[in-house]
Amino acid sequence: MTRPWPRELRPYVHSYDGYRVAATTAYKVRMLPRGRAVVVINLGEPFTQVFRLRETGPAVRVIGSLIAGLEDGPRVCDHPGGQEAIRLELTPLGAYRLFGVPMRELTNTVVELRDFLGPGADELVERMSATGDWAQRFDLLDAALLTRLDRGPDPSPEVVHAWRLLARSAGTIPVAQIVAEVGWSHGHLVRRFTQQVGLTPKTSARVLRFHRSVELLSHKWTGLSELAATCGFYDQAHLNREFRALADVTPTGMVTARRIEGAHEL
Repeated sequence: MTRPWPRELRPYVHSYDGYRVAATTAYKVRMLPRGRAVVVINLGEPFTQVFRLRETGPAVRVIGSLIAGLEDGPRVCDHPGGQEAIRLELTPLGAYRLFGVPMRELTNTVVELRDFLGPGADELVERMSATGDWAQRFDLLDAALLTRLDRGPDPSPEVVHAWRLLARSAGTIPVAQIVAEVGWSHGHLVRRFTQQVGLTPKTSARVLRFHRSVELLSHKWTGLSELAATCGFYDQAHLNREFRALADVTPTGMVTARRIEGAHEL
């Protein structure tokens, strides 16, 4: 379930969807880098655990709802089944505005919603869970987002412009050109951009190129050499390396994966 969100939120919210997974069997999904922050408001069974591939530390055991910052690698989520949730995707600068903290604090990180937003998060989730009406749930969500929007910091116009250049080019514009257009030194741009977006401009470009290639693959793109050229990779070998680095899967393996609410079922 979804609906258009208020005009004031459109520069900051990329999408939100409510969904129910009727199957009660456990499943595992892989979340891929997308150049967006993600909020999952759990209204039913929570995830069993959430962890980054190739990391040796303990998995994050998420009891309730979560916030995930921008990622430069794959993350796996285990769920026992019977999920009911609302999933938001926020632009990086939208997350900066709504959360009110440096986005680098959330990079490659998953945190409990209540730990980050305080006890008001629990109250919001409880009120959403108390009604089965999706329109009422979205009304509550819109009100909460608009309240946080009024209190949040404004991103720097230069960072807004830099992100817009990257996003519109799907990561193919050279960072040197962004530096020239913004008018800051390279080092100053990297520092301010990373603070407000969460990734450096160079890493953001990698993620955006990768995300575009995944979207094209999902539409049955067949020629990998042509895909590599279209998305700004040096060649097909470069495309394959980036898929391994950012998703731990080959482009062919990505085609066969089933998509579930912004993730890929393993």
